[in-house]
Amino acid sequence: MRVIETSTYRGPHLYSHRPMIRVQLDLGALEAWPTHRLHGFTDRLLVALPGLERHGCCFRTPGGFVRRLREGTWLGHVIEHVALELQCLAGAQVSRGKTRSVKGRPGVYNILYVNETEGLGRAAGRVAIEAVHSLLPRDLQGLSNLNLVAPALAGGVEAPFDLNAAILALRQVRRGETLGPTTRSLVAEARRRGIPAERLDAQSLVQLGQGARRKVLRASITGETSQIAVQTAGDKALTKAVLSAVGVPTPRGAVVRTAEEAVVEAARLGSAVVLKPLDGNHGRGVNVGLRTADAVRWAFEQAVKHGRRVVVEEQYEGHDHRILVVGGKVVAVAQRVAAQVVGDGASTIAELIDKTNADPRRGAGHEQVMTRIVVDDHVHEMLGRVGLALKDRPGAGQVVALRATANLSTGGTAIDRTDDIHPDNAAIARRAALTVGLDVAGIDFIAPDITRSVRETGGGIVEVNAAPGFRMHLEPSEGQPRDVAKAVIAHLYPPGSRSRIPIVAVTGTNGKSTVGRMAARIFREHGKVVGLTNTSGVYIDDERLLEADASGPKSARMVLRDPTVEVAVLETARGGMLREGLGFDRCDVGVVLNVSADHLGLKGVDTLEDLAAVKSIVTEAVSRRGVSVLNGDDPLTLRMARHAGGRICFFTLHGGETLSPDLRRHVESGGLLVAREASSRGGELVIHERGRRSRVLHADEIPATLQGLAEFNVANALAAIAIGHAQAVPLETIAAALRTFKSSHADNPGRFNVHDGHGFRVIVDYAHNSAAMRAVGDLIARLRPSVGQVIGVVSIPGDRRDADILEMGQIAAALFDELIFRERPDGRGRAAGSVVSLLTDGALAAGFAPDHLHRILSETEAIDAALRMARPGDLVLVFPSGVEAAWRQVAAFTPAANVAPLENQSLLEFGDAVA
Repeated sequence: MRVIETSTYRGPHLYSHRPMIRVQLDLGALEAWPTHRLHGFTDRLLVALPGLERHGCCFRTPGGFVRRLREGTWLGHVIEHVALELQCLAGAQVSRGKTRSVKGRPGVYNILYVNETEGLGRAAGRVAIEAVHSLLPRDLQGLSNLNLVAPALAGGVEAPFDLNAAILALRQVRRGETLGPTTRSLVAEARRRGIPAERLDAQSLVQLGQGARRKVLRASITGETSQIAVQTAGDKALTKAVLSAVGVPTPRGAVVRTAEEAVVEAARLGSAVVLKPLDGNHGRGVNVGLRTADAVRWAFEQAVKHGRRVVVEEQYEGHDHRILVVGGKVVAVAQRVAAQVVGDGASTIAELIDKTNADPRRGAGHEQVMTRIVVDDHVHEMLGRVGLALKDRPGAGQVVALRATANLSTGGTAIDRTDDIHPDNAAIARRAALTVGLDVAGIDFIAPDITRSVRETGGGIVEVNAAPGFRMHLEPSEGQPRDVAKAVIAHLYPPGSRSRIPIVAVTGTNGKSTVGRMAARIFREHGKVVGLTNTSGVYIDDERLLEADASGPKSARMVLRDPTVEVAVLETARGGMLREGLGFDRCDVGVVLNVSADHLGLKGVDTLEDLAAVKSIVTEAVSRRGVSVLNGDDPLTLRMARHAGGRICFFTLHGGETLSPDLRRHVESGGLLVAREASSRGGELVIHERGRRSRVLHADEIPATLQGLAEFNVANALAAIAIGHAQAVPLETIAAALRTFKSSHADNPGRFNVHDGHGFRVIVDYAHNSAAMRAVGDLIARLRPSVGQVIGVVSIPGDRRDADILEMGQIAAALFDELIFRERPDGRGRAAGSVVSLLTDGALAAGFAPDHLHRILSETEAIDAALRMARPGDLVLVFPSGVEAAWRQVAAFTPAANVAPLENQSLLEFGDAVA
């Protein structure tokens, strides 16, 4: 077995809408060995992982996967199920996967399975492969040639495989990645409501929502939480002073800096006292029931370890309660019980602690609903107060207190009392939270009886917490669980409020950047702050934040995190979709402009149908209330309507009398269509919807169409109109935006940018495939009567197929009078000169005159040569790799008098140079 590659899909992708791990695995010689031929393999597998017997597989009933094993299935399918089971053994809850053979590659499989977290998912894949390999019959293990070469699965197998150790390691991986109970509950509730939730760091910082509707939280501290309120709650003395000033009952006390000051203050209070750090948390350094000077001194030393200043206060008598207040409302109440054990007459205290910690609900820290009891100095001191030690055996029923405080983080338990709290006590808690200024507050409340008012029984508030944990409410040890996360999310996003901004995703072989920029102009005209991504960078309105090829999911997430963005317009290229899926879970408008030959032969995309399947990811991610915008003139995009989400909107250059039968039926059934209809001025751009026809503008009103001659930009404008209309932008606003959209470097860099400053016209365009070159050729044909000679600087990326490069040369031969072939600086995997050589072969095969064919590898030198060749009235077309640099070079060019003619390099000399 050999791992070829892996992918971590974070958004909708080619195989599913769910986040998944993909492992492409070559079984090699083991392709001939399905499970029913592997003697003893199935039995060994089920002994090692008995949980596999619950897997339903395609039969969707327990035992289904075992049936497949007995009947015979391939090892890729086995690894899928093992990876899922390993994640479950690590504590995750995952169950979905699929394994598919790779077309045209016998023995190669794409293994896909859902993952809870990325690190755990990848590690589970590696362990699954190792585990399956280790269970093969010994005489076949050598055939597997186990090789975990993919970076995400690197590690190899050097020692004998230990499945139990591997599972423990997986649990450790999950422990390091999994959110704590409080944050996890909030994220789960947000997702249940359809609110996007994205983790922003390795701890618990989470973004809910998108763009201008985003909210952030870290555990129970939200973006709405006041910093002043947090600081106030963190200062226990200040909290008491603030609360006392508004009539909230709080204990008397003072802040001290020395043990002797603590003794004096305790004597003044004249009763049992509590000592705690002024700014502590989680019950650290807190001790209660202190009645002697020695006890006070000892407690001071414990408290001062956690803060230089210590609070000494009177101790309220009663039970310890945590009241959770969200948005000024009490949403849960829990009575907390300090860590303790109950004697059985036989076991030692140490053994009783071990039995208590064996409860599966207990874990380390905050990973489980309860925390294991840790034996430390405080436990020894508590036992010593009553004359006990760990080796003693308490009598049956004897309760032995192990902690002075009832925090869950120190092993305490919780009893739900939400329905029992007296209205006075609830009102006191609400007033405390509002007075301190916390939107989410945990009120520590001491009361002899929570069902009676503390104004009668005594008691009150001893602390206000700015980041209360939810564990005790979500899964109390006794009583009804409370869905407190629901209250917090409802506070952040009240009913009727929106958490998402409109997302427009644009894909296709050609035109993506232009349509994206047109759509962004429309939304800006509509008064929205627009986040735009494309191959030139990431833009917020007109400010470029990042200069890069930003057409992938990482850039999309960057826009959706920006707190100013009100609409996101995202160019969505095939590379990012194949690498990790979309950068969002769903979109409001999904656009597929066209599907033509480009990037074929890469990443398993070998045919136009394969490419169409990748592009359709965008429209399949359109929400139910959204709109899928499809090119009605492209047969492959036309077919996508069967699986596209939302309403279908076609656009077409052939409207009116020339409308195709399919589109005519669509319109007659009330469907949405944006079309160019025959008229003067380049045609009239109109919208048909539910039997109504609405005119938007004429094609020649859009500067980027060059008086309607540039049909590809007319088509792009139709798509942009569809996008604006889908988002209810008024038609007059759409028209006004397009009337200002020019084919300039400022408006649309690298997309048919025209420069007329040198006595001849230069057009800079990023056309880099056959379809784009043909579209440019149509325009050249229309312009030819008004220009002199046409000079072209042409290339194609080196990672295209030989046939694509030859075709580009053939197309170019039909368009230009003088032709310069050049190469990309990086070559994209090809040797220097090889792309130019293939382009030359294509042009010569098409009959292009060798004397007018020039080969210059350097892009800069090729552009300079074309500009020097040009004479007044000529047309120069430059198709660069580096758009910005090429435009600057064109703008800075100074024609020289008496320029020497370009010396052409002979085919023989060029061939020698390439060789």
